[in-house]
Amino acid sequence: MTRTTEGPATTGIRLEAPAPGWSIDADVVVVGSGVAGLTAALRCTAAGLATVVVTKARLDDGSTRWAQGGVAAALGEGDTPEQHLDDTLVAGAGVCDATAVRTLVTEGPDAVRRLIATGAHFDTDDSGAISLTREGGHHRRRIVHAGGDATGAEISRALVEAVREQAVRTIENALVLDLLRDEDGRTAGITLHVMGEGQHDGVGAVRAPAVVLATGGMGQVFSATTNPAVATGDGVALALRAGAEISDLEFVQFHPTVLFLGADSEGQQPLVSEAVRGEGAHLVDAFGTRFMLGQHELAELAPRDIVAKAITRQMLAHGATHMYLDARHFGAAMWEQRFPTILAACRAHGIDPVTEPIPISPAAHHASGGVRTDLHGRTTVPGLYACGEVACTGVHGANRLASNSLLEGLVFAERIAADIAAGGHTRVAAADGAGAPQTAPTCPLLAPEARIQIQRTMTDGAGVLRSADSLAEAAARLEAIRADADGTGERKAAVPGVEAWETTNVLLVARVLVAAAAAREETRGCHWREDRPDRDDADWRRHLVVRVTPDRTLDLRRTDSTDFPPTVADAPREP
Repeated sequence: MTRTTEGPATTGIRLEAPAPGWSIDADVVVVGSGVAGLTAALRCTAAGLATVVVTKARLDDGSTRWAQGGVAAALGEGDTPEQHLDDTLVAGAGVCDATAVRTLVTEGPDAVRRLIATGAHFDTDDSGAISLTREGGHHRRRIVHAGGDATGAEISRALVEAVREQAVRTIENALVLDLLRDEDGRTAGITLHVMGEGQHDGVGAVRAPAVVLATGGMGQVFSATTNPAVATGDGVALALRAGAEISDLEFVQFHPTVLFLGADSEGQQPLVSEAVRGEGAHLVDAFGTRFMLGQHELAELAPRDIVAKAITRQMLAHGATHMYLDARHFGAAMWEQRFPTILAACRAHGIDPVTEPIPISPAAHHASGGVRTDLHGRTTVPGLYACGEVACTGVHGANRLASNSLLEGLVFAERIAADIAAGGHTRVAAADGAGAPQTAPTCPLLAPEARIQIQRTMTDGAGVLRSADSLAEAAARLEAIRADADGTGERKAAVPGVEAWETTNVLLVARVLVAAAAAREETRGCHWREDRPDRDDADWRRHLVVRVTPDRTLDLRRTDSTDFPPTVADAPREP
């Protein structure tokens, strides 16, 4: 059944926090400082808009800095956007929004060139041409990279330098809390807490008629992830409380080759880039036998969901906690030149990939779903935009194609900036007190110690392998944790502060993810249901859309097709 939400979202739930004690004004506030956030900020600034960047840690923290592989774009001889589109659609397992993908691959090459013009330096060959490598799911070498395996660090460096050169106003070490709304339900800015300054629960505000969410991923919802500690799903949680629609959150990509540090290891885990397999590394079991041969035409370079499933099956069949990635045949020189970051990480943990196979296992890596947007990054809340991993543009479908994420951040951040500059949002300056959050219902806070319970629940019940039983158990455990926050369980609600706010965000995102995963009764892409092993195009070649109702229950519906329904902002603009 499809049901549309009438008019602007009016949920207006907020985290329990004091009213803002200070505020600043801007035309645009960008939340996040990865490739998507900084690109949007630079383009908005260039358009003459007073722009403020709010970021949870330092400007160069976040997932972009950790990206190893590179940026996918049809830049090589003989490659075309059409071929890139085909590879993306195949990886997305039938639920990509084809129009969004075409936008990505056609605008992508020029977006990469503009990134180079901004100051990013990519690796080149002896002739001076950009070096291109290949990763899983790509039929051509189309991945540009920097520093061998330090692409994200170079992109972050270039964008941070450009932001500082342009004197874009920034607020670092700030946790975004909630969206401010005017009396008509339009965006009026955000509330935030600057960590380490003022009171433990001190709150301020940036008042602006356009807010761009670029807060990155939500990997910290799981106990083991490649995501940094800041990736607690804050942007998705903020959007849900504001009444925005979330889509495809069940499609969490587990990276196949994450350095295995032990069965009890938790938190951020070192990534072993797909580019290592792109250069010829083999996946093997404890006996040295390659197990991807015959499972897919691309063997180790199959799309990530296929490789992650194959590794998990082998682990189950052998009763093992991990498999191995064998690249000893690279030799020391290639490891040192092409993959210096990974080599150093492995050696720091007592493993020398030059002389021994690397122990690996899958871990939570990338959210293909997020805050639902249109092709201009507009969400279902007027004035609220989203780009990068926090957004669901429809590009990734059920499984992200390797190295498409940095490209998505570039392309859709530029589109957002163009839309804002063209008046795609309604520029209504927030009057004193407009959007003040104290009139909205509050979301009780969760004690920080509940966070590890949530993460273990998610890994156990909604990890690589899922079933109706595991998801029902996860939902029940999450509901019990939620009851504690509501005061009906065993513990009292927590006091306001960073740890409680983050934990509350993690719980909300986890609840939505589990609900969507339980509703999708099939296996598709990176959503693997043991009890529903087949793909069901007749009933499930479509999207799930979730929003939070004013009483904090979840409203979940299914779309009619793979095309996203219009956002509120899609309505024709007045001339």
